[in-house]
Amino acid sequence: MLRYAFRRLITSVVTLILVILLTFFVMQMVPGGPFLGENVNPEVTQKLMEKYGYDQPVMVQFKNYMIGLLHGDMGESMVTKMGEPITGVIGSYFPVSAKLGLIALALAVGIGIPLGVLAAVKHDSVFDRIYIFVASLFVSVPSFIMTTVLMLVFGVWLSWLPVAYLTDWKSYIMPVFGMAIYPMCNLGRLTRTTMLDVIGQDYIKTAHAKGLSKPMIYFKHALRNALIPVVTSLGPLIAGILTGSFVVEKVFAINGIGKYYISSINSRDYTLIMGLTIFFGLILVACNYVVDLLYGVIDPRIKMD
Repeated sequence: MLRYAFRRLITSVVTLILVILLTFFVMQMVPGGPFLGENVNPEVTQKLMEKYGYDQPVMVQFKNYMIGLLHGDMGESMVTKMGEPITGVIGSYFPVSAKLGLIALALAVGIGIPLGVLAAVKHDSVFDRIYIFVASLFVSVPSFIMTTVLMLVFGVWLSWLPVAYLTDWKSYIMPVFGMAIYPMCNLGRLTRTTMLDVIGQDYIKTAHAKGLSKPMIYFKHALRNALIPVVTSLGPLIAGILTGSFVVEKVFAINGIGKYYISSINSRDYTLIMGLTIFFGLILVACNYVVDLLYGVIDPRIKMD
């Protein structure tokens, strides 16, 4: 187990390094820049380029960035939050996205997986068919359409919920549902599929023949084995939800980390793009690492040599 954990840790570090390399050099190839524009004074542009080191060769820029990164310095925002350290931007706005994400994640897991189990247990029933239709519908609808419909119905027509900003508990309802609805339906469909496969196995039929109760068969024996593919999907799912839904934060004017990531791309804020990409990559790699280690806990038959 320890040897496997160490190997996976090395793989995760290599993956993160590749993310840094690709992000840095791809940005260098993208046309435009943070200090370019129609009405920008060339002398001012040159001074800004010198200040941030963009007048130096690319390899020198990369070396300087990596040295700063190893010392915990991600640089400063050049446009979006001019002069503010990237670590400060993350520290200020990530908690907002994380809070929304944790609530949405709890909702997605707490409702999606039980509904998937229930649909599998009631296979081919009216409930199962309605569930498949509804889940497939919500998975197919893009998030920007879903959030717009929620805002239009509950915020404009019915005036039940606020349509922007996070002010009280009511203002969390639409953003949370906007973030949770896709993973909830996706997890439910995946759980239903894996449960149906496990329920058809011989050992489940044997458990029925022994007279075990249905709750014990489905939740103790079947669900545990069915969770392996579900847990696999949870790694990137958790990372995506915790870092915030870009669309949801933009639509509801929420000052989360996703909103500033979009702004940094639009304004070519290279240091902020680099910092947030590395931060998102770190969360994704960490979540996948933890999920891989959980396999042995969920199913002891899996040997991690």
